[in-house]
Amino acid sequence: MSQPSPAREIGVDRDGRRRYELLDDTGFDEVPKKYRKFYRRWRGPGDSLAPNEAFCPVCKIVVRSSRELREGDKIYCMACMTRLRIGLSDDGILEARAVY
Repeated sequence: MSQPSPAREIGVDRDGRRRYELLDDTGFDEVPKKYRKFYRRWRGPGDSLAPNEAFCPVCKIVVRSSRELREGDKIYCMACMTRLRIGLSDDGILEARAVY
């Protein structure tokens, strides 16, 4: 299993979502420095996603959020400029789907 993402849980907001502090620049240099903490590279088969992360099916990177992601949320992948919507897969697992 790979290392967890550099994020620390800091509490819960009004609607019951866990909040995270994204601690470090993850070295993802395809976006401006200001936004690098919101992206990381997929580390391969042993990698897993935290509740605040979604895998972009277009460019194969991980988009990170400061809030727990839930079905119906919309996120943006700056690396490939794709809008994503979080949905449930057939297995009941959250996944990001491109919105065209």
